[in-house]
This record gives sequence, structure tokens and C-alpha cells, in this order.
Amino acid sequence: MKITHDLNTLKWQVSGWTPYLWRFTNSNETGATCQAEIPDIPVQVPGSVQKALIQARIIEDWNIGMNARSCEWVENRHWMYTTLLPTEWFSGEHTHQLVCNGLDYSGWVFLDGQQIGEFKGTHTPHIFKIPETSSVAARRLQIIFDCPPRWLGQFGHTSQMTDWKPRFNYTWDWTARLVQTGIWDSIVIETHDGDVIKGLRCHATVNGSGSELFACATVPPHRSVALHLLTNGVIVHARVVSAHELGDGVMWRELAVERWHSVGRGAQHLYTLRCSLLGDNQELLDVQELSVGFRNVEWRQCTGADASSAPWLCVVNGEPLFLQGVNWTPIRPNFADVTDEQYHELLTQYRDLGCNLLRVWGGGFLEKEIFYNVCDELGLLVWQEIPLSSSGIDNWPPEDTESISQMCNITCSFIERRQHHPSLLLWCGGNELQGSPDGGKTGGGLPVTNSHPLIAACTNVAAAMDPHRRFLPTSSSGPTFTADAADFGKQIHWDVHGPWKLWGDESDWQEYWEHDDALFRSETGAPGASPLDILMWAAGTTSPGPCNNDNPLWRRMSWWIEEPEFIAEHGRTPVDPREYINWSQERQARALAVAAWSCKARFPRCGGFLVWMGHDSFPCPANTAIIDFWGRPKPAAIALQQVFRAAAGQNYSKE
Repeated sequence: MKITHDLNTLKWQVSGWTPYLWRFTNSNETGATCQAEIPDIPVQVPGSVQKALIQARIIEDWNIGMNARSCEWVENRHWMYTTLLPTEWFSGEHTHQLVCNGLDYSGWVFLDGQQIGEFKGTHTPHIFKIPETSSVAARRLQIIFDCPPRWLGQFGHTSQMTDWKPRFNYTWDWTARLVQTGIWDSIVIETHDGDVIKGLRCHATVNGSGSELFACATVPPHRSVALHLLTNGVIVHARVVSAHELGDGVMWRELAVERWHSVGRGAQHLYTLRCSLLGDNQELLDVQELSVGFRNVEWRQCTGADASSAPWLCVVNGEPLFLQGVNWTPIRPNFADVTDEQYHELLTQYRDLGCNLLRVWGGGFLEKEIFYNVCDELGLLVWQEIPLSSSGIDNWPPEDTESISQMCNITCSFIERRQHHPSLLLWCGGNELQGSPDGGKTGGGLPVTNSHPLIAACTNVAAAMDPHRRFLPTSSSGPTFTADAADFGKQIHWDVHGPWKLWGDESDWQEYWEHDDALFRSETGAPGASPLDILMWAAGTTSPGPCNNDNPLWRRMSWWIEEPEFIAEHGRTPVDPREYINWSQERQARALAVAAWSCKARFPRCGGFLVWMGHDSFPCPANTAIIDFWGRPKPAAIALQQVFRAAAGQNYSKE
């Protein structure tokens, strides 16, 4: 039977090296033993180099002042994670493999001083075969991380961004540069004799003929597999299938099960699919389990929409649902260190605010399994993007053969690992991928379609592996990127982004939303300052200083400074930061409430509204987030809660 050993139970050390110096036992010039620049320090696995360094007091907290700049040297070293593997893990005539579900970003793996593999890519697992054991007390495992790519940040050329590492780490308008290095997800040793289940995936749904479940996996051809569907540990359905049947895909129909409902629409009934590989004497050789939920999702055209428009009315279990929520970005730039408790707390907070949909933005990564598990439990739907995003100079996805192949592999891996979750609503090709209205590949305004070769290839992967789920080419999917008030009434605003900031008098904002005709708003925002206590803490002083571009702490997030608007409204500068913060937060709350009210009151002529963005992963002086860096709701979150908890399609008080 397959045995799995979890390497996070071991003690790990990490050391920092001048690049490639670790490859030399002794200096060629002097014969001296080569030494690490940063000697071994304890590191948690999963965990980032940056957290280990801050705990060892080698770097300062990057959230304070301008310390993030002083942390950038970390990117210019090689980092060696080291642990000792117990010899008893390798006894017997078996195959042993190291399974790394999250390595960020590239490097080499050594065992007992011998290289056993290389890796590159944050978004897919890496598996390494372990050579036969020798007679030693323990085996020394080293995972060595190369220097990361120099620049993948917010600005540049999307067509040239072909290093598949999360881009937000390199600075965005809501976070400073902190380019994570480390082991960010689970890492295990698997021991088996070849009788294993590979690539198990499944999809559960409800259609006109009842509830059904599709499952497929690769198993040895001479073996049989027992499939069990359980609820609360009790088997409710069972069958035995051959290796050939499971390889082609097994469809299990007319299942007597309860439905999984989105939050506020019923209970979140979850089941366990257990897949057991059986030996010649029906002994258990391997077992894998997936959590599943049965629900039906349809997409219909919004009421009154043009016949040619895309369907943006989501119907879950036969009931039209106004999709409302936030754009989800990573909880922290060092996401390797985010705990299960942090996921539980933040997701529960979104549920309590009335959200039913989270859009996992394409500048980040495929969230950890815990994220999806909690969304399943809470009834939160998930819009998952593959890791592509706009860049400003050009926003056009790569078109070279190698990039297309790599992104197809990433898409395949995403689907294989997350398809079973009932919370997963749809897939999307990435964030704000677009060209110019004249058909050019630079600029913006015209979202990419499935005619783009990379998007077409990924769409085909999704259609083959997960045909029941929608795949969008990008967000916004258009046909226009934003909604221009001059074009209201022309039926050309389907799924749009923006606006993200008020203009002129607030009455102009009010008028814009009163005439809005968009079918779906997948990004709309307004800036609001962080609370004073966060700003004082982040500044490392008793005062955060002036709320303008003269303050370097504010200048790096200058998009969201609204001191000019404050001056225009009051005829003077703010008396102190507190006055500006209160004004900014109240302004954000009013703006988002107006926008959300407008969209929800139009339901089912409008299908949904998502705020850009949900939470701060860095103590921004001002940002469009509605939950601050310490996890507290801003006034905007409370204002949106009133809208989100109200019934769709009714008129709301603007007071």
C-alpha cells in the first residue's frame, strides 16, 4: 500500500549563498571551504525565506516604513532548504518519490549530495524520483532556489511575461515589492510498489435527469477500483469498476443526494468520493478521497439584453442569483506563510458581509486547497483565473508555441486539482487581457477573445476536462473593457471593469450609476484610506505624515491619494491625517454603496457586482480595499453589507 510521509514534520534549515558558490566544496583560488553568506537558520515548511529571515532578525519587517526596499537583496542570493530524511522511510523494494505541491520559483533538488532534479514554475506541482537508499543513518535533502526573474510587476509587456511566477510580488498599486522565495505548499515522500492511483479528478452536477458524478483516474491495467460516495462517514452509494472504465471516465447517474447551495440559499451538503485501488485478493493498495457537492449552474441572458449578448444571469439550482462579492488577491505577499486560520477568518468575514462570489485574480496564484475547502463549507462561489494579467504597455498574452504549451499544462493542472469543488463557478483566461479597438496588440479597450491562440488552446483544455463549467477568455470579457456613459443604451456593455475612482462632484458619480446599463460589473472600486492606527504603525512613528505625494510612504501608492479632491471640496488642505482619513473612508463607503445599489436594483437586468478589491495584503496608506491590513472592515464594507444582504431587484435608500 502507498505510504505518505509529511516533510513538514521534520526540522528544516535555510541558508543564503552567493549564487552557485554552494556548488564548490572548496575555493579554486585558496582551497578554503566555501561558506554560506547567511548560515543555517530555522525555517518552517511550508514557509518563505523572507519569514525565516525576519524571525532571525536578519531583515526588518517589510511592512514598516520603507523597509521593503532593504529586503530586495534577498532576491540576489541562492537559498538552500535542508533537512534529514529518516532512513526507515526508504526500507523495502519500493518506488520513492518526492512530491512538492508548491515551489516558488526555480532551482535544484539534491539528495545525499547528488542532484536528482530541477524545477521551474510556481503554479504546478513538481515530482522527483528518489534513488535507492544507502546504509546511512539519515538522508540529506536539499532544495536550492535560484534567483527569481528580475521583473514581472504591474507595468511592462504582457506578451513578454513568460516566467510563470505570481506577478503581484513585484509591486502592484496595492503592495510593495517582496518577491517571495520558498516552499509554499505541502511537500511529501510517497512510497509505493507501482500500484497507485494517478490523476484522480471528478465533477458532480445536477441536471434534468437527476444528480450525477463523473470520475476518472489512471490505475494499473490489471487492477479494479472500488468507488464509494459517503456523507458523514456513511456510504450512500458504491460500485466497483475496472481500470479501463476509470481511465475512460465513469459516469455515476441518478444518485440519491442532497444539493449543495450557495450561501443564503440553503445548506452546503458535501460528500466524499473515496477511490480505493484493490489487489488480487481485494486488499487495499491505495486510496484517495475528494470532497464533492451536487449543484446545477446555468447561465442565461439578462432580462432585456440584446439577443447577441453574452449570458450574465447566473442560475444556481434553478434559482437566479445576483452575484455579489469582491476580487480576491493573495492574503499576504509571502503567501507561503499564511495559515489555515487566516483563511477561515477572512473567508468567514466575506460570508458575513453578504458576499456570494470571490474572483481569484490572475496576477496571483491558484489558491491553496484550504481556500476551496472553506468556500465549499461556507457556500462561497469562486471565479478562478489562470495566471495572466495586463501590463499597461501591452496587455496581449504571449503567442509563442512554448508559452501556449506551458499555459495549457498549467490550466490542465488547475482543473485536475480543483475541479471537484462545488464552490468553483467558472474559469477565466486572466485579468484585463486586451488590445486596441483598431485591432492592434498594444494599448487597451478591446478584450481578447477565444480567437487568441493561447486563450483558444486553454479554452480547449477546459472544454475537454471540465465541459460543465464556463470558461471566459478574460475579465472584463467585453465586448468593451469599460462602460462609457456616452454609450449607455447601446447594449455594448456586457462584462466591464471600472470605474475605480470618483470624478468631479459626487453627483456625477450618482448620475453615472443611475444610467448604467452593464450586464455585469466584475471590477468596480473607490479608494479609501487605511485607519490611523495602521498608518502610524506602518510609518514607524507617532504620525503618518502628510496625505500627499510629498510623503514617500504615500507616494508609492499615489494612485489612490485624493488630497486634491479634498482641497476642491473644502477649499483647504486637511487639518491632520485623521480628518483626511475620515473623509476618505466615508467617501469610499458612499461611492461603493451607490454603485452596488444601482446594479442590484436592476437585477435581473444586471447579473452581478464585484468590488475591486477585497482586502489589503500590505498596509497601504490608501487603497480600494474594503478590509484593512489587520483584517478589519472599513466603513465601505459595512455599507456594502447593507446592500449585499438586501433582496435583489428592489430599490434602496441612498441615505
